[in-house]
Amino acid sequence: MPAVDKLLLEEALQDSPQTRSLLSVFEEDAGTLTDYTNQLLQAMQRVYGAQNEMCLATQQLSKQLLAYEKQNFALGKGDEEVISTLHYFSKVMDELNGLHTELAKQLADTMVLPVIQFREKDLTEVSTLKDLFGLASNEHDLSMAKYSRLPKKKENERVKAEVGKEVASARRKQHLSSLQYYCALNALQYRKRMAMMEPLIGFAHGQINFFKRGAEMFSKSMDGFLSSVTDMVQSIQVELEAEADKMRVSQQELLSIDESVYTPDMDVATSQINRNLIQKAGYLNLRNKTGLVTTTWERLYFFTQGGNLMCQPRGAVAGGLIQDLDNCSVMAVDCEDRRYCFQISTPSGKPGIILQAESRKEYEEWICAINNISRQIYLTDNPEAVAIKLNQTALQAVTPITSFGKKQESSCSSQTMKNSDTENDKIVPRATGSIPETEELIAPGTPIQFDIVLPATEFLEQNRGSRRTNPFGETEDESFPEAEDSLLQQMFIVRFLGSMAVKTDHTAEVIYEAMRQVLAARAIHNIFRTTESHLMITSQTLRLIDPQTQVSRACFELTSVTQFAAHQENKRLVGFVIRVPESTGEESLSTYIFESNSEGEKICYAINLGKEIIEVQKDPEALAQLMLSLPLTNDGKYVLLNDHTDGTGGSPSDSRGAESEA
Repeated sequence: MPAVDKLLLEEALQDSPQTRSLLSVFEEDAGTLTDYTNQLLQAMQRVYGAQNEMCLATQQLSKQLLAYEKQNFALGKGDEEVISTLHYFSKVMDELNGLHTELAKQLADTMVLPVIQFREKDLTEVSTLKDLFGLASNEHDLSMAKYSRLPKKKENERVKAEVGKEVASARRKQHLSSLQYYCALNALQYRKRMAMMEPLIGFAHGQINFFKRGAEMFSKSMDGFLSSVTDMVQSIQVELEAEADKMRVSQQELLSIDESVYTPDMDVATSQINRNLIQKAGYLNLRNKTGLVTTTWERLYFFTQGGNLMCQPRGAVAGGLIQDLDNCSVMAVDCEDRRYCFQISTPSGKPGIILQAESRKEYEEWICAINNISRQIYLTDNPEAVAIKLNQTALQAVTPITSFGKKQESSCSSQTMKNSDTENDKIVPRATGSIPETEELIAPGTPIQFDIVLPATEFLEQNRGSRRTNPFGETEDESFPEAEDSLLQQMFIVRFLGSMAVKTDHTAEVIYEAMRQVLAARAIHNIFRTTESHLMITSQTLRLIDPQTQVSRACFELTSVTQFAAHQENKRLVGFVIRVPESTGEESLSTYIFESNSEGEKICYAINLGKEIIEVQKDPEALAQLMLSLPLTNDGKYVLLNDHTDGTGGSPSDSRGAESEA
C-alpha cells in the first residue's frame, strides 16, 4: 500500500507558512470527503429504502393475488386454473417477503450504519477540531500583538510579566489544538478508506446470502410448477393468435362492404325492406315538447320486447317501457323540420309519441314491425310465417285505384291475387285460427281504394253539358230533392279512409277487419292525407257532399246499407257495408271506412233511425209514434237527440279532428 501524506507534529509549534499551506490541503481533502460521504449515504439509504419498499410490495402483491378469487367477474370462464395458480404464487410471495425483510435488516446493519458512524464520528470530530484550532490561533495572534506593543522607555516589569504569561498560555493552547487537529487529519486518511470498503462488504454479503437462500428455496420446488404454468400460458397464446387471425379476417370482410352502408339514407331501390319483422331495434329520434310551440329531439336506442316498445339511453344498464304496442296504431306524420317521422297512437286513438328514423328503409321497417306487433302476431306459434302471410295479403291489397273506370280491372286483379294467395297457402302454414276467420270476412288480395270519392272539381268537369252517372248507380242532382221531403236530416264531418270488397255482411266483424286492413295499408304506403266531406244522412239516402262547393260526391240508398258499426276503441272510426246489384244478376258487397269529428256511434244511430223510418213508413201509426219521440227543427226536420251537429242542413262547425292513425 503506498504511503499516505501526513502533517508533521514537530512543526506544529513553529506554525510556519509551509505548514499552514500543507494544512489547507488536508482541510480541502476533508471537506471533499464530507460532501462525498453525504452523497454516498443518500445512495445507500435509497437502496435500503427500495429494499424496504420491496418488502411492502411483495406483501401487498401476495394479498392482491388472493383477492382475485373474491372478484365478481361477469366473464369467469377458465378462472379455476387462474385462481389455483395465483394461490400458489401468493405462498411464494410470502416466503419471498421473508427473504426481502431479512435482506433489508442486513443492509441497514452492515451498509448504512457504518457510513452514518463514519460521518457522525470521524468527520464531525475533524470539523470540531478545526473550529478549536481556529479559535486558539486567533487568541495567540491577539496576545502576540499585545506583547509587541509594550513600550521601550518606560518598561513596567509587572505588565511585561503579565503579557508574557498571557502569550505563553495562548501559545500552549494553540500548540495543543494544532497537535490534536493534525492527528485527526492524519488518521482521517486511513479511516476514509475503511469507511468506503466496509458498507460494500456488508451489501455484498447480504445479497449473496439472499440469493443463496432464494435458490435453495425455489430451485427445486418450483421447477415443475413453473413448467406447467408456462405450458398453460403458451396454449393460451396459441388460442389468442388463432382468435386474432379470425378477427382480422372478419374485420377485413366487414370493411370490404359497399361504402353506401355508411350513408344514413341509402337508395331504397337497392335495399331490401323487410316488412315481416316481429321485432326491431335501432336508434331513433324522440320528439319532446319543451313549450307551447317548441320541441326538441333526443337520439335514443329503441327496441321491441314482446308487445312493448322499450327505450334505453346510451350508458344505461337496462331499457324502460316507453309504450304498449298491443292494438296500437302507427302511421307516417309530416313534421316541418324532420324527415322520416311516424307517430304511435294508443288503441283509443289518442296520439302518442313521434319518432324519427335515420333512413327511409329504417322508417318503413319500423312502421311495418310496429304494425305486425300491434296485431299480436308475436303470440302465435309461428309468428314469422303469420307475418309473411298477412303482409303478402296487405301488399297485394294496397294498390290505389284513382277512378271508377278501373273498377273492372281491379276486380280482375283481385281474382288474380286470390289465386296467388291460394298458392301461398301451400307454402306458408297457418299459424293460428284467426287467419281462416279473416279470410271468411275479406278475400285475401282484395284491393283497397283510397280515393273512391272523386273530388268536386272532377265532378263538375264531368257534369258540364250533360248529366253524369254516379259511380254508385245513383243519378246526381245538386239540389238534393229528397232532402226536402225527408223526415230525417243529419250532417256529420267525415274523412274517407278507404273501401274494399267483402264477402259477408252478417256480422260487424267484417267492418272491424276492414278498418284494420285499411289503416295498415295506409301505414305501409305512407298515405296519411285525406279529404274532408260532409256526410248527410236522411231517411232515404247517405250523401257525401263537398264542404266548399256543396256538390254531392257520392250517394247511397239507405236500404242498400246492410251493416254499420263504429270501432270499439277508436270511437271516431265508423264504417258501413253496401250491397249493390251487379249486371250479372248477382250482388256485390263493399265496406266503406270513414273518420268522423264526432263519435261514430252517433252516425250509426242516425243510420239506424233512418232505416227505422223506412220500415215504419208503411204503418202510419207506428211512424207517428216514432216522430213524436224526436225533436223538430224550425223547418220541420227531425234531428238526433243529444247531438251537437247542425240538424238544419247547414254547414257544421269547421272543427277538424285528428287524422286517423294506422
